[in-house]
Amino acid sequence: MQNDTEKKDLYNKIVLTVKTVYDPEMPVDIWELGLIYKIEIKDDFTVDIKMTLTSPNCPVAESLPAEVYEKVKMIDGVKDVNITLVFEPSWNQDMISDEGLLELGLL
Repeated sequence: MQNDTEKKDLYNKIVLTVKTVYDPEMPVDIWELGLIYKIEIKDDFTVDIKMTLTSPNCPVAESLPAEVYEKVKMIDGVKDVNITLVFEPSWNQDMISDEGLLELGLL
């Protein structure tokens, strides 16, 4: 049971950390933009993150996943981080959270 509590706490820390990463083209963090599709914490506390970009030709295609990797890797309790960049399903504005839409003035 302790492992589940640790994983939940770690998941929350990861989300808070991801919320410090911003797409340079929009004043909204990548969590609220819906660019993070999945966060999975393995039993050995390796973290698998599936994410996308606003477009396959995004100018930060290399730096944005690297920034997520570096920041999440620094969280106490994270053993390692695997970032998988995917383009299916392709990102669209419907994936932006209500908070993100408010920040963009779209809600």
